Amino acid sequence: MRRLAWTLAGAALAVANGPALAQQETAASSGYVMPETETLTLRSKAGIQYSIFVSRPTGEAPPGGYPVLYVLDANAMFAGFAEARRIHTGYFGDHHKMIVVGIGYPVDTPYAPRRMEDFTAPFRSAELAAKFRDYRSGGREAFLGFITDTLMPEMARRFSIDASRQSLYGHSLGGLFALYALYTQPGLFHATIAASPALWWDDQQILNDERVFRDRLLASKRVERISRLLVLIGAEEEYPVMVDDSVALVERLRPLSGYGMRARIEVLEDERHLTVPSRSITPTMRIAMESP
Repeated sequence: MRRLAWTLAGAALAVANGPALAQQETAASSGYVMPETETLTLRSKAGIQYSIFVSRPTGEAPPGGYPVLYVLDANAMFAGFAEARRIHTGYFGDHHKMIVVGIGYPVDTPYAPRRMEDFTAPFRSAELAAKFRDYRSGGREAFLGFITDTLMPEMARRFSIDASRQSLYGHSLGGLFALYALYTQPGLFHATIAASPALWWDDQQILNDERVFRDRLLASKRVERISRLLVLIGAEEEYPVMVDDSVALVERLRPLSGYGMRARIEVLEDERHLTVPSRSITPTMRIAMESP
């Protein structure tokens, strides 16, 4: 009898908890959708497919339109910036409204192999080319063209954009690409954020772009539209030369302040290469919101 009672009690408990357990199982299997975000797919002129992630506030756009922050490697980086944008808007109100646009790839991994081609010039070093023989390089010009000719016009078509406040963030090779964009089209973004930029890449090939940029700016003998550069680097980068290279970069660019170049660096204590992005969010959004 006692055994039967326990059996019946257990059965009753199972029946009573059945719907709750079913709900728990259903809830556990559902995915999370980040509020105030949307995604779309765009293709470059060459047919390359990009996943575009957009985080924007609800309600009316601010007078003059939204400032826009473009974030590279969006599969890895977008979520942090998007949630920070949502929190900042809720806390600071309408005067802190902005749009975050992540440029990513149709993959489920944080990083896509395609990034190496998009962010770099053609390999110059035979050693580097051999090391990364399974990867392609040399697509940075075409990728910048996708941003300027396809992505930015599409964002302007969909949203009210403040064209004078559009910024670009990139980390590692993305930071290298951000510098390339600054050097080749200094008026395109009002702020460029290069986090842990891989200045060492391919025998420091980016130095050639920097020299051309500097010579062109000095020869112009006029003040260009103010371009802000923020370099963020971890004090504990796995390659210590990255810290020295970043400091030297900013020191070389500071004398160009009379020509509209504003360069500064923040060394993030206790941060390593892959922990820099999370610490980058606040200073990046701060400079992206600055007046032109």
